[in-house]
Amino acid sequence: MSGPREFETVGTLSNLPASASGPRHLVWWGNIGFMVIEGTGFLLAAAVYLYLMTQASVWPPAGDQLPGLLWSGIFTAGLLLSEIPNLWVLRCARAKDLAGVRWGTFAMAVIALLLFVPRGFEFAHLGVPWHQDAYGSAIWLLLVLHTVHVVTDWADTAVLGAWLFTHEVGDDQFADVEDNSNYWTFVVLCWLPVYLLVYWLPRAS
Repeated sequence: MSGPREFETVGTLSNLPASASGPRHLVWWGNIGFMVIEGTGFLLAAAVYLYLMTQASVWPPAGDQLPGLLWSGIFTAGLLLSEIPNLWVLRCARAKDLAGVRWGTFAMAVIALLLFVPRGFEFAHLGVPWHQDAYGSAIWLLLVLHTVHVVTDWADTAVLGAWLFTHEVGDDQFADVEDNSNYWTFVVLCWLPVYLLVYWLPRAS
């Protein structure tokens, strides 16, 4: 019988980093995948709205009030301004600034929570119940869809913020903060076309 076989090492993974951020991180690509899927949902909802509008002789239908601009404007302004601290948190995460990501993530959770107030008044001033007609159903669909994203990101930010203050923070947690900041930017960008569809397109037609 021949003796034990000798194996030659042709490569090693020991030099690879234990963690990564940005496109080198698998979770980053998962986050992009969520945005693509959910962005497609927004596109489909917008397509429903536009299709219904083209089939109607008057939009909104006679008897339906136009949605109010005050609270929607306050929400939109607050959402756009929230990008200032959000981008700062993103820079802190990339620089691995522990104090910055802790307090910045906490601040973003508070900001998102405060935005629930004008969003709630938005629903109260849409001018039509969701079940009244196709127009009402369409604008409620768009607003509820975006609200779900705001609530989801707020919950994720709140949990992440609590973790940052109560656990050891490493490279993976900095990457999580970066992904969370990128997702909030997605939430902000998705709102802009929805805002134009719901509040301004009917006024222009």
